[in-house]
Amino acid sequence: MVKENTALVGLSEFRTKAEEILKVMDRSTVVIEQRHRPRAVLLSIDRYERMEALLDWVEDQLLGLLAKDRQKRTPHKAYLSLEEVERRLKVH
Repeated sequence: MVKENTALVGLSEFRTKAEEILKVMDRSTVVIEQRHRPRAVLLSIDRYERMEALLDWVEDQLLGLLAKDRQKRTPHKAYLSLEEVERRLKVH
């Protein structure tokens, strides 16, 4: 599905008009097609970095929720002390 504010560009067109297409990329997402099939997406580095930061945040939130859930379901006596973990891992 192609979203609004997306430019479709053929691979051969990208080869010949890369400079122009890179300018378009600042305003919209560029989908590069090969044989009328989407093959790659170009987006500005700013947008890429924002997406990466958002994905990192979502991952952190999910891991936090999983940890809280595990903590609720695990009896306290099942927890290992740091010393026990080190012994099992043969650390020190």
